[in-house]
Formats: sequence, structure tokens, C-alpha cells
Amino acid sequence: MENDAPVNAGSTGGSTPLSEQRFSDLPLHPLLQNNLQAIGFSHCTLIQAQSLPLALNGQDVAGQAQTGTGKTAAFLLVMLDRLLRQNEQIDGQRGDDATPRQPRGIVLAPTRELAVQIFRDAEALIKDTGLKVCLVYGGVDYEKQRRQLADGVDIIIGTPGRLIDYFKQRIFNLRQIEVAVLDEADRMFDLGFIKDIRYLLRKLPSLEHRQCLLFSATLGYRVMELAYEHMNNPELVKVETDQVTADNVVESVYYPSNEEKLPLLVHLLRSGEDWRSIVFVNTRGAANLVADTLNANGFQVAVLSGSVPQKKRLRLLQRFHQGELSVLIATDVAARGLHIPDVSHVFNYDLPQDAADYVHRIGRTARLGASGVAVSFACENYAFHLPDIEAYTGQRLAMESVPSGDLPELERPVPSQRTPQQRRRSGPRKEGSGNNDGRPKRRRRRRRSGDGEQSGQQTPQNSGKPNENQ
Repeated sequence: MENDAPVNAGSTGGSTPLSEQRFSDLPLHPLLQNNLQAIGFSHCTLIQAQSLPLALNGQDVAGQAQTGTGKTAAFLLVMLDRLLRQNEQIDGQRGDDATPRQPRGIVLAPTRELAVQIFRDAEALIKDTGLKVCLVYGGVDYEKQRRQLADGVDIIIGTPGRLIDYFKQRIFNLRQIEVAVLDEADRMFDLGFIKDIRYLLRKLPSLEHRQCLLFSATLGYRVMELAYEHMNNPELVKVETDQVTADNVVESVYYPSNEEKLPLLVHLLRSGEDWRSIVFVNTRGAANLVADTLNANGFQVAVLSGSVPQKKRLRLLQRFHQGELSVLIATDVAARGLHIPDVSHVFNYDLPQDAADYVHRIGRTARLGASGVAVSFACENYAFHLPDIEAYTGQRLAMESVPSGDLPELERPVPSQRTPQQRRRSGPRKEGSGNNDGRPKRRRRRRRSGDGEQSGQQTPQNSGKPNENQ
């Protein structure tokens, strides 16, 4: 959970972003108080201290704070507290086998990874409460998730697409929702989910009959327009900081040529011991190149990108979390929502094209008061993004350099290390749009007899032209 126990169990002094507000002084349900104590949470973070008193009083809240500051725990505590107290008012009646309970809480997340993280955080807080939580997202377990919803749940945590699929099948309804949460709302716009979000919000009970919470790292005009449209006079809560990025991140930039990027990355990774590093790239092709090169040079690495199947993605995250993998190569699919403890270094192998993505990338380290290092490569292809990043963060990155003579000679990856299936998946064309060697597929000519057509003649529909997917 975002409030790591080793951080939150201590005092409020030092560099940890905690407030003087104790959880024990908040009007939280006794079961939640017990669970908070069991996982070592004592003091609220700043966003929790400002938002919880308002939200526990039933007010709608739109909260903004840096990534890794405890927003997830804030909205989960509000939702669980309300559902538990409502259970007591109705004497625990939650439906039976003939009439499965319908969800009373819903959390919408923009990515599968963020939905999984929220679910894991929820598991620690619902212990001994009797509440059922269902995780719903695309890519895996379609029938399993369908059965769980059909059996009845109290809270749904998921991504919009799969939720709408089940909703339109009438597997569940939203007529009993008491608390709705929209997490990382700005990312919903970026990923094109806003129509789906509006569709789901319109299916909820009227404003006076449910509470709505919205949390994000940034609250722009689009997000606030959404808030005022679908929330009941929301209280705006912002945790302001002197700088956009976390205080405890040491940021620097190197200016390598394109040919020097891989040797420089290997050199820097070899200079540290027991590092847990995430290397961000902009494309799947770059991710595969970096991963193959690092593997060939003695590092235990894996790739996390949109082309990796969901089950494998979760296994890789687990191995990285447990320290079996020292380096994770990631595209921006991993830049938001993931909380991986003890990430020491973030490398921007490719500078992001969006300055806001830079902030979310380096937010994977130095979480909740810990220290971290963020290293960026301003290469020939992406250096022109650096001025926008520095303008957005309001600070210049410290320039570092390594003499060319100190860069290592690399072992090049053997091409056969990657299977044909991996090579096909990482290519830009759609599957089935061509042969393995990149040539367009041609339809087989069929010999037609008795119609005066020669066997080698093509019809207009079968002229051998490349299809539209190439």
C-alpha cells in the first residue's frame, strides 16, 4: 500500500511526508482502526489529513497530490467506512443466493496495473470486515471475473472497458452504488477513456444519493469540468509543493550520442550494487533492444510493455518486487499507479515526449520520504524534449558526463535469443498482415476450370496488393 509501514509507523519528523493527524483520532470504523494498526499505519499523509475529515463527513472531494503520497488509502478508507456503517444500519443484510448482493462501491482506474495495485491495497484494509471486493480488468480471466460478479460483491475495482462489457450483459447493476471513486482522472483523458467514464457515471444514483471522490496527481481544466458535472459541490483539496517532482529525488542528465546510450546505461548500472532500477523507453522496439543487450551483459532484466500478456506482466512485477530481477525495462504503461517498494534508480533511456510523463516516471522512486535517483539521457533523438521538461518542473537538471574511454565494450545479443513469436509481437505491423520476413501476404491463386480463365490470371479482388493493415 502507498503508506509503507516502515515509513508510517514512525514519527512525523524527518523528511517523511506525514502530518500530525493520527488515524486513531479520525472517526473511522473500529475494524478499520484495527487493520490500520495491524499494518503499522499511525499518521496520515498530507493528502489524507486534508481529505479524510471532509470525505468521512460525506462530502465529495477532488484531491490533488504528488504520486506516492497515499491517495489510494484515502479513498479506500472512506469507501470502506461508509459501507461498514451502512451494514450496521441494515443489520448486515447483504442478499442471499437467490438475490446476489449488488455493488455499493466502485473504483475506476485507467490501467490494469493501477487496478491491481488498488485491489492489493484494499485486501489489507478489508480483513475481518466481511466485505467482498472484485477486481475487473481486461486481458485475463473473463469467465472467472464474470462469475465473481454474478455471485455478488460489495466493491468493484476495475478498468472501464471490461466493466462496461459486464454491465451491458446485466451481470451487475449500479443502482445501489453509495461511493464512486475516479482515480488518476487526468490519465483517463490521456488514454481516451473519458466517454466510457461518463457513460458509467451517468448510470450511478443521483448526486444526493451517493458520494463521489476524485483523486489525481494533476487536476486540469478537463478534470475539473468532469468533477463539477458529476460530483455534488466537491471540495477541492490540493497538497502544494515547492516543486513538481519529489523532494528526495536526485535528478541529472547525460548527453550521449545514440551509439553511446547503451554503453552508458551498462556503465551506470554496473557502478552500483543492490540497485533496483526501472529503465523507461518510448517504444517497444527500444525496450526489446535494451533488454536483449542488458541480458547479454550479465543483468537479470525483463520488459514491461503493452504487448506483454497480463498474466506474464503480473509475474514479472512480482519477481521485480521480490528482487529476482534487478532491472525492469518499461514503456509508459508502468509510469503511473505502480507502487514497487525500494526502487532506487529510474533511468529515462528515452526522454518522454510529454513533460508530465517525466514526473510520473521518476515518481516510481523516492516514494513516501525515501530517497532516489533519476537519470535522463538527452540523446540525438529526444534532447529537444528537455527544455519542456525543465520548464514544467521549474528546475534545470544537473549535467553529468562520462569520458568516452570509460564506456565498456558490450557483448552484443545473439539474434536467436528471441523467438519468432517475440519478434512478430514487437513489430509495428498487425499480426497476420504479412509473412515472417516482412513481405505482404498474397492470396493463393485458384485454378478455375470451364470459365475460359487461365490458371495464372488474377481477379481484381485478388490482385496481390498489400492489405490495409500493412
